[in-house]
Amino acid sequence: MAVREVLRAHIAAQGNAGVETPGEGGHAASSADQAATIAAGRASQELGIRRAEFELAVHLGLIAVVGAPGGGRPRVHEAEIARLREQPGFPDALVERVRTVGTAQGAALLDIAPARFTRLVRAGCVSPVTFYLNRYRAVVWLYLADELAAFAAREPELLAGRTPPGMRTMLESGVDRRARNWRSQRIDRLLDRTTDPWARTAVQASALDPVQLAEVMDDPYERAYLVRVRPEPVFGRPGSMAAREAMAELMLADDPDEILWRRVNLTLELDAAREDRPAPRPGDDGEALTAPHARPARTARTGARPRPVHQAPAAELATPTPTPTPPARSGAPRPAAMGRTTGRGLLARLGWRGRGAG
Repeated sequence: MAVREVLRAHIAAQGNAGVETPGEGGHAASSADQAATIAAGRASQELGIRRAEFELAVHLGLIAVVGAPGGGRPRVHEAEIARLREQPGFPDALVERVRTVGTAQGAALLDIAPARFTRLVRAGCVSPVTFYLNRYRAVVWLYLADELAAFAAREPELLAGRTPPGMRTMLESGVDRRARNWRSQRIDRLLDRTTDPWARTAVQASALDPVQLAEVMDDPYERAYLVRVRPEPVFGRPGSMAAREAMAELMLADDPDEILWRRVNLTLELDAAREDRPAPRPGDDGEALTAPHARPARTARTGARPRPVHQAPAAELATPTPTPTPPARSGAPRPAAMGRTTGRGLLARLGWRGRGAG
């Protein structure tokens, strides 16, 4: 603590004297940024919120964190703490934004029966933000109270009266979108935290089991590279073995149409990653290949990086959407490493031929 204060006072004195060159000023600011950070545990204490609330706020992007030197635990700038403290209604407003509720509390918040609440979330009207395991090791989904309130204001007709026919048909067929929507939001938030093409590819690949992944990526060195560069949530995986096993199971897409969309998104990100740099192989210069290239964004040629393909929310569907059937192929498919693929070539690389609806 004393060292940090000395560094801060020294940098402030230099800044007040105005004797730094522009280059030196930038370096000093960087040193100040490193010095003026605090650990996550202390940050939650200074904000007056519980550790679980703090971690959820980071996950939602409400609190900015920085990586510690050497890959340590994330830290928070003191300036970020000051920014949050200056917001209106602090800290109650921040706590309310990360408040989560289960089925019973959520139903009470919407003033509906728990059974109706369960039907709504199964249909995908509201997405869970996290989960925990109860004493029977069953998954208990939690929802943001803010999102429930927004849903009630947006779709009041779904809180009373008869269930819409399309939604009723879905529910009667056994549809449950909770895990799927949780996966989608988690993947989107991880994608928002990285611009490295291979890391983005790894995020998309995390929703496919090893067999599905190998059908899209037949190169074992590329698959091994994904394991090395895959970003994780800021505060890692759940601590208990049971929770880690539940997380691993919930991360995998299970419906045929979701698997297809995940394979499409993976293929698009993989094309961008291969254009950026090849995956390292034995004997390669590891430093040259494993680090992201320091170069301008590739917007001149493509306009933007590939965007994930999203489907409409389940609640908006009047009838179940059939799985797309690929057209018949003629001739051999292009090798996986050749350029971007469209149309028939993309479907060939997805390995979806002959799967039909499942």
